[in-house]
Amino acid sequence: MREVATRPLERRLANVLSDGPGASLEIHWLGQAGFVIDTAGYRLVIDPYLSNSLAEKYRGTVRPHVRMMPPPVEPSEIRHVDFVMCSHAHTDHMDPGTLPALMDANPRAKLIAPVAARDQALLRSGVDEMRIIFADAGGMISTAPGLAIVPTRSAHETLDTDTTGHCLFLGYVIRSAAGTLWHSGDCVPFDGLVEEVAPLFPDIALLPVNGRSAELRSGGVPGNFTVAEAIDITDRIGASYLLAHHYGMFDFNTVSPEAIDEMAGRCERPTVLRARCDIYSSGDSGVCRSHDAGFI
Repeated sequence: MREVATRPLERRLANVLSDGPGASLEIHWLGQAGFVIDTAGYRLVIDPYLSNSLAEKYRGTVRPHVRMMPPPVEPSEIRHVDFVMCSHAHTDHMDPGTLPALMDANPRAKLIAPVAARDQALLRSGVDEMRIIFADAGGMISTAPGLAIVPTRSAHETLDTDTTGHCLFLGYVIRSAAGTLWHSGDCVPFDGLVEEVAPLFPDIALLPVNGRSAELRSGGVPGNFTVAEAIDITDRIGASYLLAHHYGMFDFNTVSPEAIDEMAGRCERPTVLRARCDIYSSGDSGVCRSHDAGFI
């Protein structure tokens, strides 16, 4: 895999995403755990939260869920999408304010969602069941020629299943000739995680780093890896790059950019990249491009 580098975009993200995906690997961060991933001629969108649906839901409460950053693009502006993937049913990962417009703008796109979240996926996406691939850990989704997606278990503090044993929380390994990524979904370290992911040989780990606390957990807000844990897991699975995300969206459940950068500066391996509203790429051009929608 080629080294990741950076350079600014010359166009708005919406204009970039109006073009089709190329053969190289490019990753656009959408905020929180959301990404657009172009790989080997395919475009995948994972966990997009591009609305204010949580602010509307929690208005007037102790945690009003006001966005700290604006959506870098409208759902309908993301085009040429082959697959939309949701790791679990929490609204900032399976958003009823994002999915219908995104799926409507991409009528050939399929939605991939946990089988344990079947009802939520149908309701929140607004699409027919024929457009949904229901996934569970332990198998491979042969989605298209040259592209494979492997669901992995995730522990959003705990390894939860539904009454039939299907995982409530998933990660996804995305493999193509352009490279292999692992998006863990919302996750903390658990026994067997490294043994499950390492044999899939991810080049880049996309991991949430907002951490967790007893106070948030008691309020019904489960947490994720700390920055140190994400670095350790990335190293143990053999990935060369950690793309740290799931911060800067809600003020009660985040970690400071400075804390991520400080840990990155002390880390020799893996290379730690803090997700920005950027593209991280490793194709023939070997570039990582920043677009114009930054943090407020």
